[in-house]
Amino acid sequence: MTKTTLKPSSLGPARAALKKANLAYTQAYPGESSRRQPVHTVYGGAQIFKSDTARKMGQTALATLQDSAPDAKTFAECLGFPKTGGFGKRVYERVVAKLEREPVEDFRIDFEDGYGHRPDAEEDGHAVSAAEETAKGLKEGTLPPFIGIRIKSLSEELFDRSLRTLDLFVSTLLERSGGKLPPNFVITLPKITVVEQVTALVRLLEALEKAKKLRTGSIPIELMVETPQSLFDADGRLALTDLVAAAEGRCVGAHLGVYDFTASLNITAAYQSMAHPACDVARHLMQLALAGTGVALSDGATNVMPVGPHKKDAKKALTPAQKKENREVVHRAWRLAYDHTRHSLERAIYQGWDLHPAQLPVRYAAVYAFFLEGLDPASRRLKSFIDKAAQATLLGDVFDDAATGQGLLNYFLRGISCGAITEEEALATGLTLEELRSRSFLKILNGRRQASAR
Repeated sequence: MTKTTLKPSSLGPARAALKKANLAYTQAYPGESSRRQPVHTVYGGAQIFKSDTARKMGQTALATLQDSAPDAKTFAECLGFPKTGGFGKRVYERVVAKLEREPVEDFRIDFEDGYGHRPDAEEDGHAVSAAEETAKGLKEGTLPPFIGIRIKSLSEELFDRSLRTLDLFVSTLLERSGGKLPPNFVITLPKITVVEQVTALVRLLEALEKAKKLRTGSIPIELMVETPQSLFDADGRLALTDLVAAAEGRCVGAHLGVYDFTASLNITAAYQSMAHPACDVARHLMQLALAGTGVALSDGATNVMPVGPHKKDAKKALTPAQKKENREVVHRAWRLAYDHTRHSLERAIYQGWDLHPAQLPVRYAAVYAFFLEGLDPASRRLKSFIDKAAQATLLGDVFDDAATGQGLLNYFLRGISCGAITEEEALATGLTLEELRSRSFLKILNGRRQASAR
């Protein structure tokens, strides 16, 4: 029998150093989060936000759908869905149901680009009124599942204004709500140029939480990538990981701001687009920097609105020619938004921005088509993967591909949470509803192992 040469005593220092590094890696890269990620964020100016804004946006979206695609056939022809097998009908019916049930998944009350620069007294008033409407929506159950505010940047020129708006909004909200924050409430920080801006926001939130007797870390943040300095620092190093680290565990998302980003690269307005190659560079860098960290990625918005040139008038009905022109304009904008959304989804960026209620039908149509197209192969793959993983676990073998398993599971969790896939359709994977709702691949494996041991 051959004897080993290395002694445990000689391995001690190397093993201790490796263990420390492995644990640090696990902490920095916990893997893809199993928490729900909204498929979009709708941005709207703080000056017009009301507690029932999400519901009204759904009504407007349904009206646009009825005017521009009153049936599944028209919608499918506009977006290029398959003409056979009832695919277009299935997508259309689920889009309608979504707009009736939950038209907005995430809403950002905007004090930045969607709001503009206003006199201090006016912004003070809107910070208070928007907070009061948020508290009212929280009480009445009319808020979307995710909500937050986008403050102005923390540049030297705007720091004081941004801080005051943040303080007024959060303080008023907590006062009106009895000290409660809405579920999934977040602060979005735009136009980041130095890591100290993120650090400053963290310190400000800590002070607010302490003063308001909230648990430290109660208010998460999102980082906007819309300057080159958000991606690379002055020394040419990738900056995004440092920005996330500076958030000290608060960062839950990174959003690409397409139009500010392209403008910062001196790309003229005519060519600033979701499809510009510079945006793909930014997307890929964001993915490379944040893969495995649990920070969710979001793409930007299509800035061509699906709004026809002719407005309805109670005194005079639109002519057939005007209705036709309106529909053609909406369809062109929908096709563009559909292509942009598919571009993001195919690159594994599952969230984007919407700026107008009429964009909601095409947002959900693109997302639903994407998930439904891949449903059957994904079901077979996850079923096979779980069977093999469970078998390895039962036999005492090491199964170290849990991240892939969680990624496959997350496909179904994303599809179910947004309404693209029903729970019944997901059962084709061989999972139970209880297993699906656990949202954890490891919990599923552990549960099956314990059940087999009994």
